[in-house]
Amino acid sequence: MEIKIQPMGATQTNCYIATIEGKDFIIDPGMDATKWVVDNVTNPVAILNTHAHFDHVWSNQAVQDALKIPIYCPKEDTFMLTKCPLGQSVPPSEADYEVVGDETLALEGIKIQYRFFPGHTPGCSIIQIEDVWFSGDFLFQKSIGRWDFPFSNGEKMVESLQKALKIEEDYTIYPGHGLSTTLKTEQKIIPYWIAQVESTL
Repeated sequence: MEIKIQPMGATQTNCYIATIEGKDFIIDPGMDATKWVVDNVTNPVAILNTHAHFDHVWSNQAVQDALKIPIYCPKEDTFMLTKCPLGQSVPPSEADYEVVGDETLALEGIKIQYRFFPGHTPGCSIIQIEDVWFSGDFLFQKSIGRWDFPFSNGEKMVESLQKALKIEEDYTIYPGHGLSTTLKTEQKIIPYWIAQVESTL
């Protein structure tokens, strides 16, 4: 798998193009992502959203218009595609497919696994392709997503962190912001973050 990365917009949200078997998957096309995406794909298959905060879905519709490919978004977050809870005037888009929980998809023969880790948003998920996690705003290098936004949920975040802590396999993590890391590295400090979230409940 080849992975292209480009931080987008004022929030420097990582937009990814994951290419496997000659097929391009666009993950979280943020602000002003369209030109970069179009210039860097040859066989686009789908737009995959980890969650629906504005800085991750800003260019959903523009990319879809340019490439004529479907949008996949966690079901619990699709309401944010048309009305941003953070007060941003995000260009509206619509999910062609609403992903439910831990759902595995086969897109043109490629296994795309959504893993459900709510808390940052109601539908917050990571997207697993082979041994890689595109973690959105769930896990970062030495940090986690905020749980104090509208529609965030600290109790769900604790449950999601506990779920991630129990996973025995290792994965390379490409987060929504910042540098890549690994699950085993982050599992060492997840107990700290669990305690931090619990202290606010």
